[in-house]
Amino acid sequence: MTGSPGGLPARPPAHRRLLTALLLVALLLPAALVQVPTAGTAHAQPSGSRSVNVSVDYLNPSVPSGGDDLTVSGKVTNKTDAKITDPHVSLRLSGPLTSRSEVTQASERTGWLSDYDGAEIDGPGTEELKTLAPGMSRDFSITIPVNRLPLDAPGVYQLAVSLSGTSADAGYEQVLGIEHTFLPWQPDDLSTKTRLTFVWPVIATPQLTARTEAEADEQQTPVLASDRLLEQMEPGGRLQQMVALGEELPVTWVIDPDLLATASAMTEAYNVVDEDGETVPGKGQDTARQWLADLQNAVKGREVVALPFGDPDLAAIAHRGRKVPGTLDQLGDATTLAQKTVGSVLHLEPETDLAWPAEGAIDKRIVGVAGAAGAQWVLARSDSMTESGLSYTPTAARPIGGGRTALVADAQLSRAFEGDMSRAETYSLAIQEYLAQTLVTTLQQPNLQRSIVVAPQRTPTLGQVQAMAEALGDLDTSTWMTPLNLSSAAVEPADPGANRAVPSTGAYPKKLRKQEIPREAFERILDTRQHLDNFSVILDNSLRVTVPFGNALLREMSTQWRGRKTEAEAFRREVQGYLEDLTSQVQLIDKSDLTLSGNSGTIPVTVQNNLLQNVRGLELRLTSDVPSRLRIEEERQSIEVAGGHSTSVKFEASARASGPVTITAQLYTADGRPFGAEKTFQVEVTSITSTVLLVIGAGILLLVLAGVRMYSQRKRAARTAEAGDEADEEADGNGEEDENGDGGGGTGGAGSPEDPADPGSDGDTGEADKEAHGTHLTGGDRADDTDTESGARSGASERVER
Repeated sequence: MTGSPGGLPARPPAHRRLLTALLLVALLLPAALVQVPTAGTAHAQPSGSRSVNVSVDYLNPSVPSGGDDLTVSGKVTNKTDAKITDPHVSLRLSGPLTSRSEVTQASERTGWLSDYDGAEIDGPGTEELKTLAPGMSRDFSITIPVNRLPLDAPGVYQLAVSLSGTSADAGYEQVLGIEHTFLPWQPDDLSTKTRLTFVWPVIATPQLTARTEAEADEQQTPVLASDRLLEQMEPGGRLQQMVALGEELPVTWVIDPDLLATASAMTEAYNVVDEDGETVPGKGQDTARQWLADLQNAVKGREVVALPFGDPDLAAIAHRGRKVPGTLDQLGDATTLAQKTVGSVLHLEPETDLAWPAEGAIDKRIVGVAGAAGAQWVLARSDSMTESGLSYTPTAARPIGGGRTALVADAQLSRAFEGDMSRAETYSLAIQEYLAQTLVTTLQQPNLQRSIVVAPQRTPTLGQVQAMAEALGDLDTSTWMTPLNLSSAAVEPADPGANRAVPSTGAYPKKLRKQEIPREAFERILDTRQHLDNFSVILDNSLRVTVPFGNALLREMSTQWRGRKTEAEAFRREVQGYLEDLTSQVQLIDKSDLTLSGNSGTIPVTVQNNLLQNVRGLELRLTSDVPSRLRIEEERQSIEVAGGHSTSVKFEASARASGPVTITAQLYTADGRPFGAEKTFQVEVTSITSTVLLVIGAGILLLVLAGVRMYSQRKRAARTAEAGDEADEEADGNGEEDENGDGGGGTGGAGSPEDPADPGSDGDTGEADKEAHGTHLTGGDRADDTDTESGARSGASERVER
């Protein structure tokens, strides 16, 4: 080797370095290709203990005792593209588990771990199967005496069901699939059992609308938004199963009185809105009667808690509707109505002290709103009021101030049945995990008396109802739990170490806040309520309207609208729209434009009532936009209209000047609020003014004076002629006297037209004419008034009324 300065080895030539690098790349590249997955391997075939899906569909008994035989059955499915030979299913048992977190972790594990899953139980704990082709499924069923199981001490054991076999890909036997469930083992009664309160909710989405045909028929036939309740009340339906299964269980019934009111309405004639939006007769009378009768029997002698009518969303009210006027008042009304409804339908006195916010999430505002509803107990959940520093589950009841008690339901037990219980696998696993969690809870502090509450989902599915019922039935015969009703749980001594701090409003879960009814909904409820108040005051029998609409407004605030935004908006629109339809049945009839020719007249306005009941307490007001041209003498008149009739109200009007005038007619309630839409129409005033009357009067006066003068002149001329004839006769007889001129002097004296003393003279006639002129104006004015009040007014009235 060639040396280098300083004794360092010489560097290899450049081409040798390059060759060495290429060789290294060639050696490392295959390994890199193997280790780095490509896009095409994203959906790789299942391998190892996830090659076969194992489902445990049946386990009986759920809570075994020493002399029982345990049966476990289910199905295995080959999910790979390779054939599996020599498959066999085996039971594996490990434990006992010592904490609730261990139970949770075991339920979440999907693969096989030799350190946790235990060894196969040979003999009766194993079943051989035939070869599994790709995609093939086979059923299995294993029955083993409980005393053959390695149950060393009381507690919760993890029961695993595994499938082992040889895959064509691997070429050797291995665990190819596994499923985990639980086996609670407590053969002897515990001296201190945990007290369990299970809330059994009988609640449904609101279906009864405000459209009760209240003004279409005397019977007030109710209208349901759909026939969904009928499906649930029929045999095998969700609500039917809630009643039938709950009757045999140690539960506390929590009922929404709105459901009772709806079912009661369905026992008589009712209508349903079909898929086309048409109203058709309902057919569930017999079903509803049977369901109510079954419910009455089921709750007899049991504790029943009534939620406020309609199950109002307390969280939404606290966060969005609290400041909308009247909202909190409605909560009090809902509680009062709840007590009346349950009492009349179920013939018992319910507890009404419970507030149940959605999913048990509470904060300080929600607790305050619960108090406004009159509630002393607030049903919260432990994921809202979390614990810290305790190694066990504390008693549910704890005081939170203001004389109120929080009943903190166990979140894990309350959510145990929220999955898809229509699948046998999830159904069975949910039951076994629920039983395991309750036993571990008791064994946390076996000598400490505690009381826990379980509050499941408000409207469980049919499968969830059945799973809950089966789990409760198994627990009722267990050796570690005893039932307790809700009112008793509320007065249990609180654990001194339990959390009593109510979360702040900012801690409320964002996911739940997004589901709340918006503020605009509460404002619409307020508008509808004000509209209802304005309408009801004019009705003879207001209860026909206030009862269905008042109940509908409570339903608009229901917790059931969470996650149903479109349905909720449609329900609110229907309530508001129907009220507007009813209100419009009392209205002013449109009027065409009118003509008023004369100094005064009568303007009639017609009010129509298409309701079946009388309306009263309304005031009709008529106003003129130009009072100086046309004045309404009495602008306000009280009216009453019989149901199905109309009435015409007449207003006296006087004209001051000619021209067009706009008249506005508006109905008002007794407290001065406008009712319905106003109506406007035009009146064309063509009255004869005072100036024209003076001109006409002056002309008539001149004609009269001219006639008087002509008459006086003719009379004077006649007298003159008569006097002349007499003079001629006298002249003929006394010619001498005529010669003296006496007769001419007599004629030219008093009888002369120029004689001021002559009554027929121009001077007297002028004064008389003046007096006559003045009397005619006055008389003429009075005559005009008289004509207006009689014939003239009648004529004007007829023209106006057209």
